[in-house]
Amino acid sequence: MTFVGSGPVVEELDAKFWRVTEPLVYSGDTEEFVIPAGFRTDFASVPRPFVWLIPRYGLYTRAAILHDYLRSSDAVSVADADGLFRRCLRELGVSVPRRWMMWAAVRAGSRLRGASVRDVGMFVVTAVPSVFFLAVPAVVVTVFLVLFWMVELAFWAGGRLSQRTDAAPPEPQMKAA
Repeated sequence: MTFVGSGPVVEELDAKFWRVTEPLVYSGDTEEFVIPAGFRTDFASVPRPFVWLIPRYGLYTRAAILHDYLRSSDAVSVADADGLFRRCLRELGVSVPRRWMMWAAVRAGSRLRGASVRDVGMFVVTAVPSVFFLAVPAVVVTVFLVLFWMVELAFWAGGRLSQRTDAAPPEPQMKAA
């Protein structure tokens, strides 16, 4: 129950997406999953206000790539893909609070599809404290992201008025890059 070989070999496609350039193999209890070369991933899909806590890549990158692959390939159910994600996070040494917050986030993203009563209970026990822990920092980060966007917009408008730029106005960066 682990990834075979070293870390993933990827190449950057643009500011958000990467391509796996060598197959990435995960051997589970009964199945082996092979993420083929050429598979496109965004690593961990973390909203911008939370990247201070969980960057888009790190110790959990292989688990995020596997989760992206499982969700796009329909090799397993959504609930199983999310469960494998949590198991991979444990196997890769991700701390318990971070692992459970990441699992709660992917379960929320899948709208708890295929969740058992036990899964819903685990989700609530994880998500409620996470919301309390993350609410204040997320609001502060969001406020400052908006303020910074306003500064960028002011500079864009100044450049536009002085005819120094033909660039489009900056987009607010609220989602992952």
